[in-house]
This record gives sequence, C-alpha cells and structure tokens, in this order.
Amino acid sequence: MNFELKPLNLVALANEKADVLVLLVAQDFKPGKDELSLLVAKSLKQGDFSAKPGTVLALHRPVQANAVKVLLAGVGEGTARQVRSAVGACAASLKAANVKKVVVGFAGPAREDAVRAVPLAVADATYVYTHTKSKPEERQLQKVLVAATNASEVASSFAVAVGTVVGVEFAKEWANRPANYATPTLLGQAAESLAEFAKVTCEVLGPKEVAKLGMGSFMAVAQGSDEPLRFIVLKYTGAAKAQAPLVLVGKGITFDSGGISIKPAAEMDEMKFDMSGAASVLGTFRALAELKPAINVVGLIPACENLLNGKAVKPGDVVTSMSGQTIEILNTDAEGRLVLCDALTYAERFKPDAVVDIATLTGACMVALGGVRSGLFASKPALGDALFKAGESSGDLCWKLPLDDDYADGLKTNFADVANVAGRAGGAITAAKFLQRFTEKFDWAHLDIAGTAWKGGAAKGATGRPVPLLVDFVLSRVAGK
Repeated sequence: MNFELKPLNLVALANEKADVLVLLVAQDFKPGKDELSLLVAKSLKQGDFSAKPGTVLALHRPVQANAVKVLLAGVGEGTARQVRSAVGACAASLKAANVKKVVVGFAGPAREDAVRAVPLAVADATYVYTHTKSKPEERQLQKVLVAATNASEVASSFAVAVGTVVGVEFAKEWANRPANYATPTLLGQAAESLAEFAKVTCEVLGPKEVAKLGMGSFMAVAQGSDEPLRFIVLKYTGAAKAQAPLVLVGKGITFDSGGISIKPAAEMDEMKFDMSGAASVLGTFRALAELKPAINVVGLIPACENLLNGKAVKPGDVVTSMSGQTIEILNTDAEGRLVLCDALTYAERFKPDAVVDIATLTGACMVALGGVRSGLFASKPALGDALFKAGESSGDLCWKLPLDDDYADGLKTNFADVANVAGRAGGAITAAKFLQRFTEKFDWAHLDIAGTAWKGGAAKGATGRPVPLLVDFVLSRVAGK
C-alpha cells in the first residue's frame, strides 16, 4: 500500500475522489458551512450517528462528497486508541474487492498520536494472509490518503508509522506461515533478503559454526529435530562503526511441540507462532531499512525446532551453555530460555549499548497480563522506562514486572549451576531470572510476548507485535530521549 498525508479541510475532502472516504468525527466536532459538515451535523442531530468510538454510519454516493462510499466514524475524544477502534469498525468496507483507494480524514485538527495510528490501523484491518492458499484473495487496497488540517505538524510521526507498517507486515507474514514453510533454513533466507537494503548485512551460521562457538544449550534444543538449526546475525549500520549498537535478540523456535515434555494436542498448531520474537526482529530491521535512523542495531536469532526423536534432550539432562554455565533441563518445554541464553552470551562480543530479547516465553505471562500488554523486565530502571515509554507512544503496550533476586531461588539444583525451570508461581519472572544470569556484562531487558504476539479463535493470526514498540524504542535512542 501507498500512504500519503495531506493538509485537507472538509471542503477539499469532499472533492477528493475515492472508493471509500472514512471521516473521523470527534465529540467536539464543530460544523462549518460546507455541505459535508452539514451532513455530519444533521446525522448527529437526528441520532443516525454519534461520535462514540466504534460507531459508523455508511452512506452510498452521497451528493455531499465525491467518494463512492462515505463512512462517518466516531472517535470520541480523538485518541489513538479510539481512532484504531473506528478504523477497525470500518474493516469490512476497507477490504471490499472493489476498493483500491481510501481516504481517511479528520473532521478537524488531529492529535499526533491519532494521525500516526491511522496507517497501522488501516493495514491491520486490511491484512490478508495468502502464502499457502491455492486461490488467494489478495488485498485490493492500493492507496491510502490520510488528511488532517494540521498535517505539517504531524508529518514526522506519520512517516514513522508508514515505515512501521512495512515492518509489522513483514513480521506478520513470517509468523503466520506454517512451520513447514518457515523452517530455520527458510527463516535464515528471510533474514538474508533484508541484506538487499542499504545499511543492512546478514550472516547465517549453521550447526558446525554454532558447535564451534560452544552453544551447547541452543544445540540441545535443536537435536530433537531433523531440521538443522540456524543462528542469524543481522546488522543495521546507520551510524559510525565505533558507536556501540543496540542488540535485539529474538526467540526463533519455528515449531514447539514441547519436546519430551510434550504439549497438549489442543491448539498445538499455534506453536508455529513460537518464533514471533524472531519475526519481530526481522520486522524491526525491515522498518529500519525504510526509516534509515542514525544508529547501529544488531539482530540475533537462534532458530530451531523443538521436537522429539531418539536424540531429543530429556528431562534431567545437563548441558553446558556458551557462557560455561551448566543447566539442568527439568522441562524440555522451557526451551526458549535455552536458545536465548546462548544468544545473549554471543551478544557480549558487540560491547552493546543495551540488549533487548523478545520471546513468546511463558504462559504465565499470558495469565498475568492477557493479550493487552507484553511483560517487561529490565536490569536497569532507565532501560525499562525507555521501553515502557516506547510502548505507550506506539500503542504497543507493555508492563513492568519485578526481578527481585529471591525469585531465582527456585532455579537452584543439586546437579548443575542452574535449572531451566522453577515452580509454577511467578513463572514469567523466574524465566526472566534465568535469562538474567547471562547478561551481567551489559544493560538488558526482556519482553515476554506470549500473550500479545498472536490471536486465537476466529481472528487467529500474528499481530506483528512488538515491532511498533521496538521501532519507537530504537528511534528514541537516536533522539536521546
């Protein structure tokens, strides 16, 4: 899709040719003397429409506008959340087969976060997965014009949103693909495709290189599958090479059966989404290629399957991580932390400014926070604050959880330096405490996206989160906010 921002008032909006005009109407709407304003005012007065968020009135070829269909959509106070709700309520019309151009206009001056929300909301409402369908019905929408009278004031945020959309859709595409279409090898090829963009390079390591590095924990997870592991190293160089990079580490379990500690059969198909952390790193790099910020970023993705064969790791096995720490694997379904810990150790070589890992790590985090906010853990308050702020500004929300040392007591074992699981209580926190053992040499944060990376049920599919949060976080480091 092509997005454009223009400073149009209601008179100009009425004259704009489009298949659909979505007019966002706030509760403080003050009509002018133009025909479109009077149409809105009359609809409000007669009770056919209200500015309540999510309320929509559809009008076919009204004489007051040049669009085939006009949708009056209420946005309440005009917040970003309310704008997303309004656009979502228009989804069916935006996805219609004959809709190629859409205009989304604010009836008055718009908040910066509200304008920024429009591209992401339209993209989300019209996203279509096609890769494994024999007769795919692809998205027809080609152009989205966003109009606000104060367009010049919000142009920079709008540009960030457009770049973020590209990254979110890249992440969605790879997270949505079935595991046989998104093997570690194919994920490596997806990463290599990003090297076609300026400032991005990619290196993909195989089993021999990973063994030479001593990544015993990562290899232990991969040994239960016939699919060879891949360790992906992406680099975006937007600043001087001497500048310490941010490092993003994404969990890349392309399918998670649980291993010997096998998962229940119900909804196990959704374990193709267990590489959503990796997909978010890929998506963030795709967005960086669009936005070209002056910063250095490294992306690390340990990719493998967690399956069970005669070579699969067993509960009670002890493995040696790249750091030299030994790990007793009490539960083979707690494999994400086993691949991440070696990637975190690998991150030391970059002498990073900070490291953030992103993982669909624990069901416990989903129980705690549901599907609204991702779990956030940080070794330094300033880093945690920056990520939390990025979540708020992007609408890709997270919530801070504790890292008290007492939570690590359950990871003690008689047979190794550390166990890979503790008890059920505080499971998201004890998982973070496990990872923290491998981060002593840099500032570190962990995002548990188990509840936010995908949706189930009728809306089953990847969300592309937390790409918007990560993009905002990276850009905030450029700005020094």
